[in-house]
Amino acid sequence: MRPKGTVGNRRKAKSRPKSAQERVRTFLELFQGSESVLILINPDPDALASALAARRLLWNQAGRTVIACIREIQRLENQAMVELLKIPVVKIDKVASENFTRRILVDGQPDHFEIFGEFTYDAIIDHHPKTQEWNAPFVDIRPEYGATATILIEYLRGAKIKPSRNLATALLYAVKTDTANFERDATEEDVKQFRYVFHYANINLLRKIEKSELRISDLQYFQTALEKRIIKKKALYVHLGTVTSTDICVQIADYFMGVYGIGWSYVSGVYRDTLIVIIRNDGYRKDAGKLASDAFGSFGSAGGHRGAARAEIPLSSLVQKGIEPHDSVLERFVRERLNL
Repeated sequence: MRPKGTVGNRRKAKSRPKSAQERVRTFLELFQGSESVLILINPDPDALASALAARRLLWNQAGRTVIACIREIQRLENQAMVELLKIPVVKIDKVASENFTRRILVDGQPDHFEIFGEFTYDAIIDHHPKTQEWNAPFVDIRPEYGATATILIEYLRGAKIKPSRNLATALLYAVKTDTANFERDATEEDVKQFRYVFHYANINLLRKIEKSELRISDLQYFQTALEKRIIKKKALYVHLGTVTSTDICVQIADYFMGVYGIGWSYVSGVYRDTLIVIIRNDGYRKDAGKLASDAFGSFGSAGGHRGAARAEIPLSSLVQKGIEPHDSVLERFVRERLNL
């Protein structure tokens, strides 16, 4: 790993070109054919598909390209996506990162996760709100887009590369999931690029991925959510206690948004000594990302989009502030921060 503040962080970012062809040309000019490239991701569908597309773009531009995820892939849909679409991804701790000459970050920014900040990047491609000006040689951050995959589809089209069946299916699924089937943070550009890859995708494989949602053991959390739910101010909230995966918090928060008359859903839980808070809303004059940042930003990492956001707070930081990591105390803390 290169330390922060090295040449890679000081290089000034080039201004964003205006057309897809110019953008992808500028991106590819970073690579000289014999480069070894590491693509870092937090493995959700958008990141996985975007990394796969970046890997395809670099087929003739790099000698070796590896997709590395910063955590285990736990959600069943994501496991099915990797398996069925044959996405070559490895854990970052299995990679000798110092052996790579170039690094790319897709669907994220260096301060989104602590481990991301341990690297310098030659390219950062993302659709989340920009947290600061990043001094990488190539930066393309478009928070107006519903998915990073939309940006990568533009790149593929700009490079005149027809996606394979598996790649198109991955990109299609990514746009669907990150826009919640175009119900959240979607733009005309997302629809346009979705329609393009739809023609090349395998819809049967897509259905298999989408149906791989729950384990039998996950049903206990839904039972807890229904029994302990709190309804206030057209909002549904539940604290699940200790969870085996952060994804169950996401699934229940999304499930709550299907309840008639509910404008907000909040689900919290503890995963590996970290308090997780998932926030969803119906998107009508609301901003989940701002709420998450205002409520929890001083305790840990927090932010997101207008319709969906997340906070991750180490329990150790709460203890330092006199907040004991007991479920009743954590539930009260979350409710107070959210004014519930």
